[in-house]
Amino acid sequence: MKTLLIVWHSRTGAARRMAQAAVAGAASEREVAVRLRPAQEADAADLLAADGYLFACPENLASMSGEMKAFFDRTYYPCLERLNGRPYAAMIAAGSDGTGAARQLARIAAGWRLKAIAEPLIVGTQAQTPEAILAAKTLTEAQLAPCTELGAALASGLALGVF
Repeated sequence: MKTLLIVWHSRTGAARRMAQAAVAGAASEREVAVRLRPAQEADAADLLAADGYLFACPENLASMSGEMKAFFDRTYYPCLERLNGRPYAAMIAAGSDGTGAARQLARIAAGWRLKAIAEPLIVGTQAQTPEAILAAKTLTEAQLAPCTELGAALASGLALGVF
C-alpha cells in the first residue's frame, strides 16, 4: 500500500480546510493510506515513510508561513538525497497573490528532487486589511473543490503507479 503524506500549516483556517479537502479527495482511493500531519509535528520519519506529498500553507509576506518553513528547515538535510523522484503538489492560501510562497516551496522540492505532479494550487481569500488578514477564514465549496480534486489525483496516481 502506498502512503500519501499531507503536511499543512494554517494560522486562520484556510490552509487547514484546503488540506482537509485534499484528504477527503484522497480517501476515495482505497489503495493509498493518507496521513495528515500539522507542520509543527511532522518530521523526517514521516517524509521517509511516504510515497508522495501534498504541502498546504498560507502565504505570509510573500513567503510561506514561518511554521511551514520551520518544518522544511528541520527535515531538509535528514531527507536530502532520500526522496528523489517522489511526487508532490502544493496548495497555498493567499490573500491576493500566493506566487512567492509557491516559488519558495518549489525551490525546496527541487532540492529534494521531488517531481511536481501539478502546478501549485493557489486559493485567494482576498483578505487585504489587517482585520481581514487575521480573521478566521471560511472557504467556499468552489474554492475547496480543486483541493479535493488534487488530493484525489495524487492518490490515484500513486495507486496506479503513474508517479
